Amino acid sequence: MSLELEINKRRTFGIISHPDAGKTTLTEKLLLFGGAIQVAGAVKSNKIKKSATSDFMEIERQRGISVATSVMGFQYREKQINILDTPGHKDFAEDTYRTLTAVDSAIVVIDVAKGVEAQTEKLVEVCSMRATPMIVFVNKLDREGKDGFELLDEIEQKLGLTACPLSWPIGMGQRFKGVYNLYEKKLVLFSPHGKQADEDIIEFNDLDDPALETHIGEDAAEELREEVNMVSEIYPEFDEEAYAKGELSPIFFGSAVNNFGVKEMLDCFVEIAPSPKPRPTEERMVEPAEKKFTGFVFKIHANMDPKHRDRIAFLRICSGEFQRNTNYLHVRQNKKMKFSNPTTFMASKKEVVESAFPGDIVGLYDSGNFKIGDTLTEGEKLQFKGIPRFSPEMFRIVHNSDPMKAKQLAKGIEQLMDEGVAQLFVKEFGNTKIIGTVGALQFDVIQYRLKHEYGASCQYEPLNLHKACWLTWEDDSKFKAFAERRKRDMAKDKDGFHVFLAESAWQLKTVQENFPEIQFHFNSDF
Repeated sequence: MSLELEINKRRTFGIISHPDAGKTTLTEKLLLFGGAIQVAGAVKSNKIKKSATSDFMEIERQRGISVATSVMGFQYREKQINILDTPGHKDFAEDTYRTLTAVDSAIVVIDVAKGVEAQTEKLVEVCSMRATPMIVFVNKLDREGKDGFELLDEIEQKLGLTACPLSWPIGMGQRFKGVYNLYEKKLVLFSPHGKQADEDIIEFNDLDDPALETHIGEDAAEELREEVNMVSEIYPEFDEEAYAKGELSPIFFGSAVNNFGVKEMLDCFVEIAPSPKPRPTEERMVEPAEKKFTGFVFKIHANMDPKHRDRIAFLRICSGEFQRNTNYLHVRQNKKMKFSNPTTFMASKKEVVESAFPGDIVGLYDSGNFKIGDTLTEGEKLQFKGIPRFSPEMFRIVHNSDPMKAKQLAKGIEQLMDEGVAQLFVKEFGNTKIIGTVGALQFDVIQYRLKHEYGASCQYEPLNLHKACWLTWEDDSKFKAFAERRKRDMAKDKDGFHVFLAESAWQLKTVQENFPEIQFHFNSDF
């Protein structure tokens, strides 16, 4: 099959939302429709030992939240669908932001009762910055919640999206009868807890048809006609080009836990979602249809399988065809590497893959060669742009609780820091080890994983710091004088770069004024 055909088959997207909006449940239902799994996991129920397919880390099973992005692929309607299910919790936002660099579109999940929440706003902002096309799925319609028009107002005002409803709910909660699919002009009737049967779908090109009353009752029919009329008057018609540019967002309503409204969204998604798009590098724009392979690492995960101590780098393919056992250039290290067992994912299940195409996500077994943002090519020196690293906002001093396990602790910290979820700073005065993260929950995850994956235990000591700032300078003598004067605040990150640890905003401002020849950067990819 030609490269163009393979590219056109690919749909790579991320699912984003505030915690508890039903994102992982929606992922499961998409996988059910794709035949990738036979039975959905109960994410929150302790009575059922199955947990959601996409939550594969032990701590995720215990807490019922997603703390790491998982990648899943399946075939649907002759398309190759690649889903990246991201953590919703704000403490893991950094992983989500980076994952959004590897997708071509996104599905935003909103809880009908809670409406648009803070974390959703942040994630949508990241997508909007890149003009990523977004579809919105309003979830949990089987519960009482906000009125459909109120939700559309929130979506437009809080998220800054231009809403374009492609389905419309008939009642909600106890009165929920189903949805009217505006995109295909079909009425889909709701039957709780069960796979939607084809006989539940009735075609209605004309809502004035009196047969509508026999299906949903007089009151609901009247309400539906009125609301669909208002929708067509207030909101723009669907325009595929505007959606592809990120200027228009289709809205769907449903209930993921009941498997309802999901198929309508998926059917529309495979039709309209973009295939892999061109990607910017520092040097030039890379087109997916170029013959030569390029790709970048957007995530690293240590111990996908703790029994085998395997560390996997997630590679997004941007152009050409990636092939197993072929030499590729690791641009940063300027060395050739080949991969004998690259894998594709179905959550934690992995299969060796012979070749992969733009849009696909491939796992590469890694012994410590990769960092987030690294590029692989067939020889050209390129550096893909826009993979963020953030300055931590919370800091703890880390102490070894078991002197016999010092080696395990050092190795565990080094590997977990490579994943990019936290950063390690070693103070130049006293050699104190400090871990910095964007959220407090990360510290619990690190402690848990050190114990369960490396057999090492650590304790934290609180540390009140305002910011970690990376430093650059032109005059070495000026930097030397600065470093000598501020040596108690100086540290190095794990790559050996100089970092200034500011105790307060006031201290940072004073130091910047006193040393104008030193540049202070708030992220490490300056």
